[in-house]
Amino acid sequence: MNRTARFLSVTASVAALAMLTACVAPVPVHHSRYPYQPPSHAYPAAYPSASYVEYGHVANIEVLRSETAGYGPTGGGAVAGGLIGGAVGNQIGQGTGRAAATALGLIGGALLGNTIEAQHNAPRAYESFRVSVQTDNGGYRAFDVPSPGDLRVGDRVRIDNGQISRY
Repeated sequence: MNRTARFLSVTASVAALAMLTACVAPVPVHHSRYPYQPPSHAYPAAYPSASYVEYGHVANIEVLRSETAGYGPTGGGAVAGGLIGGAVGNQIGQGTGRAAATALGLIGGALLGNTIEAQHNAPRAYESFRVSVQTDNGGYRAFDVPSPGDLRVGDRVRIDNGQISRY
């Protein structure tokens, strides 16, 4: 019975540690891609098959930087990490060795959990690009894209239903 309980405790600790470390990966900002394709709600439903093509050249490409506000750790990561580390440390050794391993697991887990939470809550800086196009009829259009790809200032472009591509 003792061996089964220990196995279940170690398995639960490893699963909890795996879930805690999954919080480290930042959430992606953009789900769009180049060439730019506007959302479907950008065009009226009355013209579902209307195609409008414009030509022009890239007048400017500027970098847009934004930053999310960060906030400090709340202590939840330290508590969760300490609990997981203590549970794992308690599975090692016997007698005073077990007590020392539990204490080291508590401290190490709390430090690791606090670090993971601080990284997750840190401010993040993001970059996107605004591609300005001067159309052949003299107008200007701007496209915010996550990456300008192979576009450079002066390149000839085609705008087809709001999607920009080299021409």
